[in-house]
Amino acid sequence: MRRSLARVLTGGVTVIAAGALPLLVSPLPAAAESVVIGGEPVRAADSPWAVAVSSRDRFGGTRAGQFCGGVVVAPTKVLTAAHCMSPDVLGGPPGRVRDLSVIAGRDRLRGRGGHVVSVRSVQVDPGYDQATNAADLAVLTLERSLPGRYAIRPAEPRDSAATPGTAAAVYGWGDTSGNGDYASTLRSAPVTVLSDANCEKAYPGGSGGRYDPATMLCAGDPQGGHDACQGDSGGPLVAQGRLIGLVSWGSGCGRQDSPGVYTRITTGNKSVAAAVGVPASR
Repeated sequence: MRRSLARVLTGGVTVIAAGALPLLVSPLPAAAESVVIGGEPVRAADSPWAVAVSSRDRFGGTRAGQFCGGVVVAPTKVLTAAHCMSPDVLGGPPGRVRDLSVIAGRDRLRGRGGHVVSVRSVQVDPGYDQATNAADLAVLTLERSLPGRYAIRPAEPRDSAATPGTAAAVYGWGDTSGNGDYASTLRSAPVTVLSDANCEKAYPGGSGGRYDPATMLCAGDPQGGHDACQGDSGGPLVAQGRLIGLVSWGSGCGRQDSPGVYTRITTGNKSVAAAVGVPASR
């Protein structure tokens, strides 16, 4: 069973996509008594680069408008999944969402403190393919700067942090069980970076989706039980203190044979390089 895109949004709008690959929006009720499968609460102060992408106008105030995750890579730059910025999700181009913003430095979505900063512009990676989720990346430029200490360094090409077998962690406010139990506080779950061969075996194509090692990596728990889930899209996958991926898509949540698929993040990507202000080629 694929991770479904069908979710009821503010105003009764339903988002449905064939293939049902990405992990995007949270349902309207989202009471969240219990983000990521098999995770635990973490303090925003210890992971300030993990932010919520929000629109109360579009998704209501129950979860402060949170519908995707993001990660700060420079004071005015946040990376998220391109599919989070699609017209199907936002109801039109991002520029029409008047209150599109990020919530940073806050443990609880509806808590106090931290920063709520408006998004000035959105740039989707030119290589993004909605049909395959290749290059599932967008750069949000903020209206004002976040503290410099909030930013995390993206991995460089061939960085050891993305080596198979490396311990990593995924962060978000999404479904904690796979049954619509959405979190109100930031959570993290431990996963392991897997080899491209394992990922290609899990996702060879067809209705299950195809893994593309050029723009994707995957991570999971060999025993199952730890994973990203619905509502975590665009959130960070971190290893050895570097950003190596963004939550993108997968099959089910926390399944042993269906690891999570992430957008591969390195400074070799032109969009990432531009966001952090470094040359794309090394």
